[in-house]
Amino acid sequence: MKRILIIVCVALAGAGIGWAGYRAVSPPDVPLSKFVPAGPLLYLEAQDFSSLQSDWNSSPQKRQWINSDSYEVFSRSRLFLRLKGAGEQFAAAAGLPPDMDFFAQVAGQRSAVAIYDIGKLEFLYIAYLPSAKSMQSSLYQTRAKFEPRNAGGIDFYVRRDPQSEREVAFAISGDYLLLATRQDLIAGALQLMSGKQDRTVESESWWTQSTAAAGHAGDLRMVLNLQTLVPNGYFRTYWVQQNITDLSQYSAAVSDLFRSGKEYREERVLIRKKEPAQAASADSLASAADLSRLIPENAGVYVTAANPGADACFALLETKILAPHLGPAPISQIAPQVQLTSGEQGASSDLETRIDQAPAETPATTSSAAALKDLLGKTPILASLQLQSTQRDSAGVFVRTHTAVIFAAASDWSEESVNSALNEFVRPGLTAGQLGTSWRQKSGYQQLDGLWPLTVAVRGKELIVSDDPSLMESVLANFARKSDRKPLEYFAGFNHQQERENFARFTSLVDRPNMPVNAGPGSEREPQFFSGNMASLSATLADVSAERIEIRSDGGKVRQTVTYEWSQ
Repeated sequence: MKRILIIVCVALAGAGIGWAGYRAVSPPDVPLSKFVPAGPLLYLEAQDFSSLQSDWNSSPQKRQWINSDSYEVFSRSRLFLRLKGAGEQFAAAAGLPPDMDFFAQVAGQRSAVAIYDIGKLEFLYIAYLPSAKSMQSSLYQTRAKFEPRNAGGIDFYVRRDPQSEREVAFAISGDYLLLATRQDLIAGALQLMSGKQDRTVESESWWTQSTAAAGHAGDLRMVLNLQTLVPNGYFRTYWVQQNITDLSQYSAAVSDLFRSGKEYREERVLIRKKEPAQAASADSLASAADLSRLIPENAGVYVTAANPGADACFALLETKILAPHLGPAPISQIAPQVQLTSGEQGASSDLETRIDQAPAETPATTSSAAALKDLLGKTPILASLQLQSTQRDSAGVFVRTHTAVIFAAASDWSEESVNSALNEFVRPGLTAGQLGTSWRQKSGYQQLDGLWPLTVAVRGKELIVSDDPSLMESVLANFARKSDRKPLEYFAGFNHQQERENFARFTSLVDRPNMPVNAGPGSEREPQFFSGNMASLSATLADVSAERIEIRSDGGKVRQTVTYEWSQ
């Protein structure tokens, strides 16, 4: 027995010495950003790019998206065509196409790409890839077609396409593969790897401010130099969200994606250029968090906001419940289409149409809204909550949207003043007399006695207005709940699993009048935006059951947490 214990102790000691020796010759992983020369606009790093690519290629979402209307529209877009053209230029310079086989060969574990010019798509890519695997890649096998260079004592290879003037350069340094569209980027990275002291992306203020504010890196990290990106013409053209004005207040941003089981979580930090002149009060932040307890389990969409202004609250009530209407159409950025006809230029009635002045518009009646505006202006509102859900009618044909709006005030609401202001607002558009404008007492709330089921409830400092009695009852049933959410500025969510089919049904009815008569199998057509493009994207992501976002401010930093829940 004693001999066995001695053998075990010797074995453990030997293992400890061996591990210590291994750690001595294998230092901790060096961040790839230390090898990236200064000047990029965007930096993207993956902890295991090869696994991410493998997961995407084998996912049912990719197969479905490739065959969807959403992909068809994307394949016709300017962005897709520009990327395709850049890929063709890269193939001409490198001598091999940048297809999925190529990406599979160069996809390493820890990998990073830094983009230096959006218009020319100039980038530097660094991947941890065992040298044996790097040398088996098709890129390395074609090195004889490249011109050899040297930087930092390491050979690299450059090839240039004279027609497009595109460059492709690559190098293998130990277990790292480097690929770039400029030879100076490769040379700079190799010199940094050799130990030369030079400016890197880590020495720039936008990088240090944003990464210092963020936590540890996720499975995928993106760092943005917004100070330089936002004014860039290519960024303003191709940025899908088109929220350039909102982004102009920030100098940098970091976004980390964490994947775990059935949840994807994105942690964002945005650095403000200057702190806001007036921040939301602690009471309004706490009220916004507290209102989240009223959100029903079956809510389709919900939005909680701290410190809403009186005008915003009035617009929310007016457009969502009291007088739903479409806002002004956005200014079109596309030239009008010319319809060639048989030569008719108009009709005789067109001679009476004035073209030297804008069409007269009927001014909106504001007298009926005065009492409601006055009530909201005099009552300090700390937070608002908007709830919306869709429901099929009994015949299963039409989809109806039900809405509730809740306001949390600093003082108690006057039930009499609320009822009077709402009554005065709806009466002119509802009836010429007093029919349907009297309030009937229900269980915990009041409802108009006409055909319109407008409901209202006052619970101390909280006011609830809804166009659906069932939704009103669901909200009131949650008043006894306690909220454990920390104070926040904004909290919103979307129940995709519940709303997906109703969205597809509703948009198909809306888009039907716009569908061409001769549309049929095999005919060329542009998919309708909502019922084709967006509905097919929704179907592709059917396994994403819900999404929610929380926003909090910390001085000059804005922190956003976006969570995606997967059903499987």
